[in-house]
Amino acid sequence: MNRECLLTTAACFGGCYLLALLRCRRRFRKMNIYALMNSRRKNEEIRESHERAKRLLLPLSLLFLAAFALMLFFYKAWDSFTILGFLIGLVLTIYLFYTGVAAWIICYIRKKGNGIFRGQNLFLLRQFASKVKTLRFTLGSLTSLFVLALLGCAIAMMFNDYQNRTLLQKWPFDVLVFSRDPGCDFRKELEILYRESDVKDFHIYPVYQNGTDTVNAWLYTHLKTFGGQYRNPDGSLNRKELEKHEFWAYYEYDTYMALSDYNRLREMLGLPPAELEDSQYLLHLKERVLDETGDFTGELEILAAGSGTALSPVPSSYSSSFLQPAGIYTEPLSQDGHNGADYIIVVSDAMAARMTPYYRLLAANLREKAPENLLRELDALSSSPDNSEDFLGHQENEFMACGTDQIVVYVVKNIVRDNLIPEVKFLLSSVIFALVYIGLVFVCVALTVLSVQQLSDSARYRFRYQVLHQIGLSRREISSVVLRQLAVFYLCPILFAAVISGTVSVYVGWNFNFYTGARTMAAGYFGIAFLLFMAVYLVYFAVTFVGFRRNVLAPGLPASSRTL
Repeated sequence: MNRECLLTTAACFGGCYLLALLRCRRRFRKMNIYALMNSRRKNEEIRESHERAKRLLLPLSLLFLAAFALMLFFYKAWDSFTILGFLIGLVLTIYLFYTGVAAWIICYIRKKGNGIFRGQNLFLLRQFASKVKTLRFTLGSLTSLFVLALLGCAIAMMFNDYQNRTLLQKWPFDVLVFSRDPGCDFRKELEILYRESDVKDFHIYPVYQNGTDTVNAWLYTHLKTFGGQYRNPDGSLNRKELEKHEFWAYYEYDTYMALSDYNRLREMLGLPPAELEDSQYLLHLKERVLDETGDFTGELEILAAGSGTALSPVPSSYSSSFLQPAGIYTEPLSQDGHNGADYIIVVSDAMAARMTPYYRLLAANLREKAPENLLRELDALSSSPDNSEDFLGHQENEFMACGTDQIVVYVVKNIVRDNLIPEVKFLLSSVIFALVYIGLVFVCVALTVLSVQQLSDSARYRFRYQVLHQIGLSRREISSVVLRQLAVFYLCPILFAAVISGTVSVYVGWNFNFYTGARTMAAGYFGIAFLLFMAVYLVYFAVTFVGFRRNVLAPGLPASSRTL
């Protein structure tokens, strides 16, 4: 039990109770006995004033929603004040929408539109206009709850899709160990692996650097993640601005891998080998990054080893000093700081031999599932006082780059897939559960309010439905009228909320896919959330319909219609 949580809950509940008391006290002091006795008829009244002007609020609110949608997708300069203004405008639009709907219906009835003379439309329109006009604030609040519920559940579906699909692609190897020491032999790590698990195969290999940062500079100045933060007016990299940040997305220099090591890793992953000439290079890139940039190798000038550095440009006459691109590969390769950050440049073994080892990796595959304690054993080895891997006083985690993945970022020195996936799923599940639970609470609260409103009025509506029966409607036709009345009243807030939350969910889902590399269609997240809540919605609607019908239909009323 958390004391702060209990106190916060009590304060919220007590505050709402106090405000309700003050509001009721103010109303009772202004109310005479006659008004008190007839207060139950308040929701039956339609106070019509300036309806012609108010009906313009309906098209205006729809125009504002369209403007908000365009702003959401195309406006780029978001800041705190813009977001606050956006939210205030959205909330006001929700409340004004219902004022416009009620006024539009009233004006339509006044004009005696053709639709009111069909069936029981006049009766239904008057009923709906009366409820919307007297409960427009309540309906606006319920719509806001539905928006939050649907949006929260859609975000939960995004995290659920991420943990079920993307995690397996992020960590394709069973075990991957990082060491900043380029000469590390991983002897102790291998002892642990062979003692605690059944090793199928492993490979130890270095990642190289050539004293250049050509690819880094291009990504820093072109990816949407960075915007113009590190870009000079001429489009070049602003190194002074980059050096102000403690943690970088990429390593200080471009990361390279020898072709033999690269093909060995592809063999471990069941992929066909790559071919490369000495004067060529391959770029292995995250698929998420390639989707944004396209093939940008034509804009890169990758220097051959020993041809110069990023700070000492090579004259254009030395064209032979540049390597030629031979393609881009995007298969999962664990590129969150291990096999490069977002990318790795693959060169021939002869070219790699002329480069400087940058750091070293151990990749291993196991025949069976990794034991639960394997990751703990490897982490304990790295933190032991006699471990010399953290040479020169540096920590691996401070040296490792993380790439440009956002929202869900998990960068560690040691990766044991079978240990990390349950851990990350547990963390994500805590977010998913909270979002779905809060969404269900909001939906249940909103639906309870709708149901109570209708069922409390059903007893007073009995006389009206008896009159409908007396002028010729059968019990079956009256049930149809009840169904249509409840359907309109129930569907109006949820459909309006679905338009708003659906638009926001598509935007959020598109950004979620963009920053995490998930591949599900953005609208799919909202579709699952909407179907989930509609199932709850239909249960409440069915229960309300049964109760409402039982209340308005007098017992013993004959099934056939009768006329006066």
